[in-house]
Amino acid sequence: MEKAIKKYWPVFLVPTLVSFLIGFIVPFILGVWLSFCDFTTVTDAQFTGIENYLRAFQDTIFQHAFWYTALFAIVSLLVINIIAFALALALTQKMRGTNLFRTVFFMPNLIGGIVLGYIWQLIFNGILAQYSQAINLNEWYGFAGLVILVSWQQIGYMMIVYIAGLQSIPTDVLEAAEVDGAGPWERLKSVIIPMMMPSITICTFLSITNGFKLFDQNLSLTAGEPSKLSELLALNIYNTFYGRTGWEGVGQAKAVIFCLVVVAIGLIQLRVTRSKEVQQ
Repeated sequence: MEKAIKKYWPVFLVPTLVSFLIGFIVPFILGVWLSFCDFTTVTDAQFTGIENYLRAFQDTIFQHAFWYTALFAIVSLLVINIIAFALALALTQKMRGTNLFRTVFFMPNLIGGIVLGYIWQLIFNGILAQYSQAINLNEWYGFAGLVILVSWQQIGYMMIVYIAGLQSIPTDVLEAAEVDGAGPWERLKSVIIPMMMPSITICTFLSITNGFKLFDQNLSLTAGEPSKLSELLALNIYNTFYGRTGWEGVGQAKAVIFCLVVVAIGLIQLRVTRSKEVQQ
């Protein structure tokens, strides 16, 4: 087997590497270059320095979208992970129908974000119509709607990750803690959560990055209304690039800023949570 791998590794590596270069590295480098240019297509780009970045930072709509997205990412992170962890604890107990419940909670993750957005828009507007309101008439209605939608979609996925983490905890450790007189809360705080940190690291990373990158649900649920006040960063970048003539370079600069922010936050979160992991 080792001889075959050493002999034929280029057959498997080269196509993947070429695809990665063509599909990611080259467009990323070209995108960074275009963020410093004024252009309408990639063939007529004219270098303008940091002008696009200055215009991006001066855009009050972009500033609002950044803080709106940051708040959304924090709230959705807490809601998704707290509920997912609680469900994982409940569904790892000895009870009937756990596999059915796991399947039911996971199923929303299989539905596309655009479809979910339109479905929940009908639900929210049907409820708010009783009070002569609509989801797109208030930015905080949109905010709450996005949190509910994303939580409903992602809780099941995070729950599966937490269940895998709970099942990997050695039973003798929990039994020893119980013998030593530790109650349920003490076992959760001092044994289960510290040994669950790898799963918490994964779920926290996914929740934060998904919160910042959210696009399709935002587009279909509120489309940024009213007056772009419920617009998250990804939708703001899209509308800047495709919806504002002469702002293509600014939209590209926003995309680069967006990429750097998400990478930085993701790395900081990984460093913080991994530092709390314990060896089993």
